[in-house]
Amino acid sequence: MARPVFIVDGSRTPFLKARSGPGPFTPVDLAVQCGRPLLARQPFSPADFDQVILGCVNVIADEMNPARVAALRLGMGEDMVAFTVQINCGSGMQSIDTAYRYIREGHADLILAGGTEALSHAPLVWPNSGVRWFAGLATAKGVAAKLAAAFKLRPRYLKPIIGLERGLTDPITELNMGQTAEVVGHLFGITRAQADAYAAESHRRLAHAQTSGFLKGEVETAFSRDGKFFDHDDGVRPDSTAETLAKLRPVFERPWGQVTAGNSSQITDGASWVILASDAAVAKHRLTPKAAIVDSNWAALDPGIMGLGPVMSATPLLQRNDLTIKDVDTWELNEAFATQVLGCLAAWNDDKFCREILGLDGAAGEIDRDKLNVDGGAISLGHPVGTSGNRIVLHLVNAMKRLGTRRGIATECIGGGLGGAMLIEAV
Repeated sequence: MARPVFIVDGSRTPFLKARSGPGPFTPVDLAVQCGRPLLARQPFSPADFDQVILGCVNVIADEMNPARVAALRLGMGEDMVAFTVQINCGSGMQSIDTAYRYIREGHADLILAGGTEALSHAPLVWPNSGVRWFAGLATAKGVAAKLAAAFKLRPRYLKPIIGLERGLTDPITELNMGQTAEVVGHLFGITRAQADAYAAESHRRLAHAQTSGFLKGEVETAFSRDGKFFDHDDGVRPDSTAETLAKLRPVFERPWGQVTAGNSSQITDGASWVILASDAAVAKHRLTPKAAIVDSNWAALDPGIMGLGPVMSATPLLQRNDLTIKDVDTWELNEAFATQVLGCLAAWNDDKFCREILGLDGAAGEIDRDKLNVDGGAISLGHPVGTSGNRIVLHLVNAMKRLGTRRGIATECIGGGLGGAMLIEAV
């Protein structure tokens, strides 16, 4: 029989907006910054974990398999099995899902599952023409051949390509993620005013959560090597309003697009961990579970409308557990773009879409905005790609405990045309 799986604790770094140049932390630095205080407060040794699973998309050359590097830096022992998972925006949730299945099936009892991303460290890369020129220069034999190869240099060979820009462009549809959000917005008639109002509310909710202390115990202060400290998500703009956001120009589809820098998720650095335990580990270490993972589901769809991933993944999850939208008390739906979130809400409330695409008898229903992203989301705090899926599960658990709610779903769209969803229940 499948064993119950509990989330017993978790923490994350502040999410730091990428600005000019690499930020103060690499992906592993971030994972270690929030991992140390998390492990230090546990009643068991870091070596007692069975394994470490870490989601990361933008792995840097100096930190191959960041899960293993982080585990060693966290003092978890040389015999600690640690591996990195990558499913774009779903990587941080995939780490939890993989851990959940290991424990559920009896292959492990205690797993540290996380996500980390330092998008500010995304590389600049040479164009292929430049790589070929350099290869020709390096392999030329003799002075004359090397000079001949050197004279073939053209300025365009040295023009760098922004790696992050290419990484956020779908290789099949050749649409960047912002353009896919425009498609979803167009399909469901999402207006610019609606998108800007949603974005402003995200900032207001995060600012309220920060000032009210709702993130205490979840966000750990990070300390950089030069002595600076970072204790809050620094992308929040509490003074944002729909009116001020309306002044921004569309980024991806000018001049008529709905997606702007103001109603999109921010490019950000950050890490998050959760600790998963079996009932045996809970009893052995006298742990107090925060919540239980009931089920999870992944789905795939046309990459051009990847923003509807939450609808395609969460709906079967609800059906499999004999639930409706109204049975879920708290939702975390990652805010890749305002038009994308609003498009998902519209899809669930659209009779034709639900009948023809989801196979339902009619509209699934409307998600109460007071139950959705109650403390803001990626528009206000940022979207470190490999981390966000982990953060939304961690925050869902904490928000449910604070609000006293019983059941929650964390869900997200995933670049490449995927979606992930996880059903959580209070214990």
